[in-house]
Parts: sequence; C-alpha cells; structure tokens
Amino acid sequence: QVQLVESGGGLVQPGGSLRLSCAGSGNIFSINDMGWYRQAPGKERELVAAITSDGRTNYADSVKGRFTIFRDNAKITVYLQMNSLKPEDTAVYYCNADVNYRDRMYARNDRVWGQGTQVTVFS
Repeated sequence: QVQLVESGGGLVQPGGSLRLSCAGSGNIFSINDMGWYRQAPGKERELVAAITSDGRTNYADSVKGRFTIFRDNAKITVYLQMNSLKPEDTAVYYCNADVNYRDRMYARNDRVWGQGTQVTVFS
C-alpha cells in the first residue's frame, strides 16, 4: 500500500516559520510531480506550491517569496519551508504526489494524497 505521511504542522506566531515534510512509503519506485495544497475552513482546497521531478517549481501568488518547496528523491520526501507566516496561512496542508509504484507483479501510477497537517498562525 502506498502512503504519503505529512509532519511538521503546528502553532506559530505571525512572522514565524515552519517546515512541513511529506514522506512516501510502500512499493514506490519513483515520483513525478509533487505538491502542497491547503484548505482553510469554509474555503476550497488550493494549490500552494508544486515541484516537478526535475526540480521546476511554481507557487501561489500569495506565498511567493515566503514559501519554498524542495524534494529529496532518495528519501521520497517533499518539503515546504514556510517563512514570514501570516494568519491567513492558517489551514490544513495536504501533500499530493503522482506516484509510480509496484502492486504485486504490476507497475501502477496513481495520484496520492496525504492525510493533512494543521498549520495555525495566531497572535
């Protein structure tokens, strides 16, 4: 079974920093693009940042210059470094990845979601 497990969320004051991690597990042999999404109460889930397998990135306008996405392919892990956090960054953050994995004798591809991690920015 393939899973993505996030960690690193928590409580932080405005201007503070957090680093989120998302690690893949299971019979994964490669991951294509990976991304971080967030969903605030009463709002739709939105893309925060994404990174391709060759390291190209894109960011939501609201986080450009403050957040950085990077990945460690050997560890099958993607990170989101969040600096200068604002109250409006408060949300549940989800990891998403396009995963190539082995299912018994077959090679498969699925888009997989993590379970989410809460980030709360408060004064």
